[in-house]
Amino acid sequence: MASLKELKGRINSVKSTQKITKAKQMVAAAKLRKAQAAAEAARPYAERLSAVMASLAGKVSGDGAPKLLAGNGSNQRHLLVVVNTDKGLCGGLNSNIVKEAKLQAKKLIAEGKDVSFYLVGKKGRAPIKRDYANSIDKQFDTSVVKNPGFEEAEAIAAELIAMFDEGKFDVAHLVYPTFQSALVQDPTTAQLIPVPAPEGDATGGDAVVEYEPDEEAILAELLPRYVKTQVFGALLEIAASEQGASMTAMDNATRNAGDLINKLTIQYNRSRQAAITTELIEIIAGAEAL
Repeated sequence: MASLKELKGRINSVKSTQKITKAKQMVAAAKLRKAQAAAEAARPYAERLSAVMASLAGKVSGDGAPKLLAGNGSNQRHLLVVVNTDKGLCGGLNSNIVKEAKLQAKKLIAEGKDVSFYLVGKKGRAPIKRDYANSIDKQFDTSVVKNPGFEEAEAIAAELIAMFDEGKFDVAHLVYPTFQSALVQDPTTAQLIPVPAPEGDATGGDAVVEYEPDEEAILAELLPRYVKTQVFGALLEIAASEQGASMTAMDNATRNAGDLINKLTIQYNRSRQAAITTELIEIIAGAEAL
């Protein structure tokens, strides 16, 4: 049984940890508002861009279609672009993203496809390397900047497009979390390259739209921007998801620390009361002996 001194030390240690988790929770809550607003503000632009591409892609086909839209004619080599966080203490966020990436990899391998990985963020690297050590093509480190933004998205997109042009993969899929709330961040897999022809049309039904310059020239400029926008959206989603998951995890940790402090305090009081009772019995027994 632990001594009173050991119990007192454990209580003080847990209280110190509780202060840290409470502070981390408050910091995450403050950052979440800004990150959530940024992620939600980027969604309408991405949706509108997809709608415009739907209009353009429907008018371009055959040899006139850019490579980023038509692909290279093969579907054998697949690249999974996995977006994780650089920091921990955010619950099961990174493990859920890794599970989704591994699930997609197993599915593609079962279909006879070749799978490789492009890893963004540090926390998802180790678990993927354990199972696919020889399938890691590239790693992009976002920890060198405080808040990864459009510049980092441009760098990632440019590298992916260059790899596609060099024939290093046929299809690229983006694996990232979609922020729903502080409690829910859904792992999402979306085809990134070649750019899938979006469903729907933004032209307004039967309206006649003339493009200047022609559709091929606009798509050649718009498709790389679309890839950058998708990657940028994934970075915003992972930022919001990280803060939401961190806030929830730290709240749970703070509550658990409080429960542990209560249990240790009860144990300490019982041990202290037992020690006092023992001392009283010894005093009374000594007095009676006299």
